[in-house]
Amino acid sequence: MKVIVSGYGKMGHMVESILKARGVEVAACSEDICATPAPLAKECVCIDFTTPDAFRANYRFISAHFKAAVIGTTGWYDIKNEVFAEFEKHGTPMIWSANFSLGVNALFAAVEKASSVLGGHGYTPHITETHHIHKLDAPSGTAKILGNIVAGGLGTEPEITSIREGEVPGIHTVEFRSGCDVLTFTHEAFSRQGLAEGAVAAALLTEGLSGVHEFKTLII
Repeated sequence: MKVIVSGYGKMGHMVESILKARGVEVAACSEDICATPAPLAKECVCIDFTTPDAFRANYRFISAHFKAAVIGTTGWYDIKNEVFAEFEKHGTPMIWSANFSLGVNALFAAVEKASSVLGGHGYTPHITETHHIHKLDAPSGTAKILGNIVAGGLGTEPEITSIREGEVPGIHTVEFRSGCDVLTFTHEAFSRQGLAEGAVAAALLTEGLSGVHEFKTLII
């Protein structure tokens, strides 16, 4: 397998180091993925950690030219249907997630189960997410996914509180409160490494894969 990393900031550097540690060939790390020669792109999986605006500008090129794609960028879900349609049209496998951390995906599963158990029993949900001051979207993509999970199981839309402070990698807390008790789930990332590890795991899953998949549906 060959990989091209799209976006060469802190996440891009971490993804590159993990790929190399796993013995996966890094063909390039690019700040301009659309400049990738088409023959090279066709041999490579694109792992994208850029910005919402960059992904919106680049997804058509990625879907048309790459062997497969792993999309860790968030902030584009309002055009999700258009993006998915492009990848389906070109037959390019795509794995996306608001958060590739395995721990967060376990949180998704736990919250889904709790929401289904507590639905109809008077519980009020609340989500709090805290991230570094450089994060562009609020609420975070992870918080939005958690909100959708809670609403689907509990039947109540949760309020989401977003906090931006310092260099916090990411903390997500889901609370279910009633007059009798409170149930709380929290995931705290110590660094961006968990995201990068999950993205590399997703890239390895693209071998022999077809279609568009949310990461959690492939591992839970």
